[in-house]
Amino acid sequence: MSAKGIFLRRLAVSAITALSLMGAANAADMSEEAIAERIAPVGSVYLEGEAPVETAAAPTGPRTGDAVYNTYCIACHATGAAGAPLAGDAAAWEPRLAQGRDIVNNHAINGFNGMPARGTCMDCSDEEIVAAIDHMLAL
Repeated sequence: MSAKGIFLRRLAVSAITALSLMGAANAADMSEEAIAERIAPVGSVYLEGEAPVETAAAPTGPRTGDAVYNTYCIACHATGAAGAPLAGDAAAWEPRLAQGRDIVNNHAINGFNGMPARGTCMDCSDEEIVAAIDHMLAL
């Protein structure tokens, strides 16, 4: 098999592994709120003439760093997938922080190497991403 074929095979295996870990990490939270969120209906059906049922208002304000981390970041930063520094591992974060916090924030927001932009949280604000980084550093 050629070097290109080996590379593509390894890339495919890494991608499948990362996606599997994301699902497993998300399902690892067994709190009542997390379970309710996972099994919540995604839509509603109404018969003609029926009024829609009132639903709770969408959350206002930014998500906490803990919430963002446990929803989007944990898959890689709890396992080290794709070379991600482990949350709470000061030695792993040290060379990154040595570049400056602005660089770390920029890489998390815009992506860098194996780090996807916004850690795949496309609706997270910059402040929410920074809060998730703060949370990982505090663990």
